[in-house]
Amino acid sequence: MALSQPAAFTPAFASNTAVKMSDAAAAAEEEEEEEKGFGAKLFDAYTKTANVATTLFPVWTVLCSGVALQNPAAFNWFSTEYFTAALAALMLSMGITLTPEDFVDVAKRPVAVIMQFLLCYAMMPLLALGLGKAFAIEPALLAGMVLVGSINGGQASNLCTYIAKGNVALSVLMTTATTIGAIFMTPLLCKGLLGAVVPVDAAGIAKSTIQVVLAPIAIGMSLNKFFPAAVKAILPFAPVVGVVSTCLLVASAVAQVAEPILNAGWGLQIPILLLHLVGGLVGYLLPRATGFGETSSRTMAIETSMKSSAFGFLLAKLHFGEYAARVPSAVSVVWMALTGSILAVIWRYIPVPEDDEDKLS
Repeated sequence: MALSQPAAFTPAFASNTAVKMSDAAAAAEEEEEEEKGFGAKLFDAYTKTANVATTLFPVWTVLCSGVALQNPAAFNWFSTEYFTAALAALMLSMGITLTPEDFVDVAKRPVAVIMQFLLCYAMMPLLALGLGKAFAIEPALLAGMVLVGSINGGQASNLCTYIAKGNVALSVLMTTATTIGAIFMTPLLCKGLLGAVVPVDAAGIAKSTIQVVLAPIAIGMSLNKFFPAAVKAILPFAPVVGVVSTCLLVASAVAQVAEPILNAGWGLQIPILLLHLVGGLVGYLLPRATGFGETSSRTMAIETSMKSSAFGFLLAKLHFGEYAARVPSAVSVVWMALTGSILAVIWRYIPVPEDDEDKLS
């Protein structure tokens, strides 16, 4: 007759000891909590609140855009000087999270930058042209949509990359590469795909890139290198500064073109949304399929999806004859920010594998 296995036996003294240890640990935690000063408790509360606020980034984007659409005058105070300052603050908040070594590591693996450059200036313009024709939008709107696909990546992508746990140094290099590339790629693409000549102020783009991207990043890295204790103290505020700056930038851009956005029907809204959404998905899936790790792929996805729509609006305003050509860039401002922020928040809660690395270098 088969005997059943005896049940596992835990001595009573072992159980009691475990309970006492657990109680002691809990008591120690309570004592530590009680010993915390008011400042420490306030900072803990801020950290939790800031984490929630950053997670709700897409909600703030929608709310600010909604206010700007319904009451554009609410953002009249946000002049060009404030716009430039907000961009600089956004870049500075990212710069303090970086070190020169981060850029050295990225520079040793240039394939990611090259691939994202091709996604930005090959895949996205063709996708814009294809979606525009598929939805049979009028020629002026099609020209504006192709222009959106043919411009550089936006600075807000660096913040979204940070939130998504991507590679911020890689994101900054990609933004810089596509911004400088816009000097020759945007006119070339508009001429090739549309037959339109779009002059671009090369010196102006270079100057703006230095002022609002490279200089704040360099200052932030310098602070991180020479004043690490101070940076450690202010680092928890960086995401909040980035979110506030981005929301103000989006709202300001939307307020300037509220009427054309409201007048644009779903026949234009949907292809613009798909341009940013499909662009982001391809920007993620293609790198993953070709051997890039999760971190680099997230970074490339956000960089590809988020275009500098405000720059596109300016180019359309200056160089495209028909007013309707400006509308796609205006619509893109909203969908670009919303798509990028949603991707960032989703990835924020999806862990990156510990052994994550690029197989391509």
